[in-house]
Amino acid sequence: MRIIDHLIAGHSGGGAGPTGDVYDPNTGQVQASVKLGDQALLDIAVAAAQKAQPGWAATNPQRRARVMFNFKALVEQNMEELAHLLSSEHGKVIADSKGDIQRGLEVIEFCCGIPHVLKGEYTQGAGPGIDVYSMRQPLGIGAGITPFNFPGMIPLWMSGVAIATGNAFILKPSERDPSVPVRLGELFLEAGLPEGILQVVHGDKEMVDAILDHPAISAVSFVGSSDIAHYVYKRGVAAGKRVQAMGGAKNHGIVMPDADLDQVVADLSGAAFGSAGERCMALPVVVPVGEKTAVALREKLIPAIAALRVGVSTDNDAHYGPVVNAAHKQRVENWIQTGVDEGAELVVDGRGFELQGHEKGFFIGPSLFDHVTPQMESYKEEIFGPVLQIVRADDFEHALRLPSEHQYGNGVAIFTRNGHAAREFAARVNVGMVGINVPIPVPVAYHTFGGWKRSAFGDTNQHGMEGVKFWTKVKTITQRWPDGGVGDGANAFVIPTMG
Repeated sequence: MRIIDHLIAGHSGGGAGPTGDVYDPNTGQVQASVKLGDQALLDIAVAAAQKAQPGWAATNPQRRARVMFNFKALVEQNMEELAHLLSSEHGKVIADSKGDIQRGLEVIEFCCGIPHVLKGEYTQGAGPGIDVYSMRQPLGIGAGITPFNFPGMIPLWMSGVAIATGNAFILKPSERDPSVPVRLGELFLEAGLPEGILQVVHGDKEMVDAILDHPAISAVSFVGSSDIAHYVYKRGVAAGKRVQAMGGAKNHGIVMPDADLDQVVADLSGAAFGSAGERCMALPVVVPVGEKTAVALREKLIPAIAALRVGVSTDNDAHYGPVVNAAHKQRVENWIQTGVDEGAELVVDGRGFELQGHEKGFFIGPSLFDHVTPQMESYKEEIFGPVLQIVRADDFEHALRLPSEHQYGNGVAIFTRNGHAAREFAARVNVGMVGINVPIPVPVAYHTFGGWKRSAFGDTNQHGMEGVKFWTKVKTITQRWPDGGVGDGANAFVIPTMG
């Protein structure tokens, strides 16, 4: 059986110890074993990072950018291999896997411009003969704890900016689909990254706690469920670290009466069910405004859902593949039953779906609920599966309140032809990322990603300039060069604001 090892100081390592099973979601069979590390392994990785980081920080930004350029080219050359490897462990179809990697690669493209974004500020003549300037310097060693649902994109979001700004980075990916993060680490080394600057350690809660507690790790970035994000944030901050912890979501799509319903249904088919709904930026709640809109939308959704093709991840005609493992399949099906028990109308039931020849695979058919209310637990919580809920709104104000008052505030979308309604909604909604006729409003890499409320803990977002700020610290220098001789008193220092 294939063994997935750690990547420590440029080499596989970790010795004997516990392992975890890595499944093929298409067949339900164990396909590999991943080594699980502990505090002692993390200490080895940290020691390697401490040895390598000062030299990397002293490397000029142009040379660091060249590594990013080389890495980008290598990822593009190996895209097919990476996508198939990702799909084999996660279950998403190949097209989604390529999109997963490509969205991460866009952050690497942003990092290719790191010499520009690291430029500080300068003020000449802040006082008599006094200039003030600032510089951004790396924190030292950073760490990333990433989820199973985007094993390519999210590790690249974190590691790219952290490394480009001069830090060493220790990545702890999900043990459910760990192969792509290791392969990305290998490609970084091939691109010219010094050994010890990017390392990959595998593990469970023991490794997470070791990272959060380690005194040599200055910052931690996390993406996962909200309860764990809150735990990571509290424990990391208590240990004196800078922490950004992105949590769960329950994104809404508001459908105004003037919206193009055919386009809305096409968008929902991908946004609600793509990648089997295992995306924090999925659109699992649709909010038609007015009874007429709700009836018309439902009538169009039912045949569109029936037309969705669920298949193995290598099926080019499949709209989505299996979920990641048996436990997650059971979790999603339990939430569907909860919705039924709470009184929502189950219009399309995806439970019990089996794919011929792959009966042991972790497949779930698409499900549709109607007449869901904000009081239902199935509405309050993140299902993270191919389940779409219709929550009917009386008017614009009612629709605006639903995402604004929800515990999560990651993303939201509005579908309308009315510019005033869109502008008003974007300004007033209490959510971090907004799409206007865009169902999945993930910002481009040179902007920033982050939600509000229980969708994010910490005050700095992912990638873009927010990412640069997170992975660096600012140093400000006030300088003067007196004209006169030493001790003549002619150039006695006066605080600039008092001069």
